[in-house]
Amino acid sequence: MLQMQAFFSQIGNLFTNLFAHPDWRNIVDIVVLTVLIYNILKLVSYTRANSLFKGIVFVAVLALVSDALEINALNWVLQQILSVGVLALCIVFQPELRRVLEQLGRSKFARRLFGSPKRQRNVQMELHVTEIVKALNDMSRKRIGALIVLERSTKLGDVLESGTLVDAEISSQLIENIFEPNTPLHDGAVIIRDERILAAACILPLSDDLSISRELGTRHRAAIGITETTDAVSLMVSEETGVISMAREGRLTRYLDSKSLNILLTELFTPDRTLSSWIAQPGGKERANED
Repeated sequence: MLQMQAFFSQIGNLFTNLFAHPDWRNIVDIVVLTVLIYNILKLVSYTRANSLFKGIVFVAVLALVSDALEINALNWVLQQILSVGVLALCIVFQPELRRVLEQLGRSKFARRLFGSPKRQRNVQMELHVTEIVKALNDMSRKRIGALIVLERSTKLGDVLESGTLVDAEISSQLIENIFEPNTPLHDGAVIIRDERILAAACILPLSDDLSISRELGTRHRAAIGITETTDAVSLMVSEETGVISMAREGRLTRYLDSKSLNILLTELFTPDRTLSSWIAQPGGKERANED
């Protein structure tokens, strides 16, 4: 308990010096530490370590109370538990900690700090576009229904919660496997965020637009519905006809070919470019409400 008291005493002295003798280094130190602790807590909250972390916090509070009340026997037991608590967290939850470090390595800040050259990033982007186009064309040829939503600036957190977390690299094999008929994840939408397949089997809101053709099924209405309330872009393959379509801002474009898809996806994965050429693609026919 003496170590804990010394720890809290050091924190108290730090804040005392911060306000009594303000220095920009102390302010930077506090800000960086706050951001670091916040992100660690945020990452831990999505793992099994969340429960153990809460248990350690509870034991620490109980230890402080028992020390203040001078309950010595209980306080000694709690000290022994705390002394191995952090070590137990690292050993028992080693896979979760490794996953957290991997997520930190894939973060936008890490990619900017240790990012690849622009040419290599373009190659990676082109690879992702090729994989998605290949998957759409293969499913179109096989008449396999599919619905892919590309998240943009509007986050789709509520939609993600309705599906199954995937968080995988984009690959045509994975996309085709997800939408394979009679598989657990085929019924629903795949969400792509930051060039990664984030979730599958997600439920989308259906469009209430009565002017939409009755020939279009639930998949097309869901694809249009999510684009009416967000800036997301939906790509779908018709199970009946194999036609590849796209929805954006509540408008549907059908009969997309490989060239149209390549141009569209390249613009989507390039933040500094605007999505301006999707309307007049050679292989696409735009239909605002009728299709």
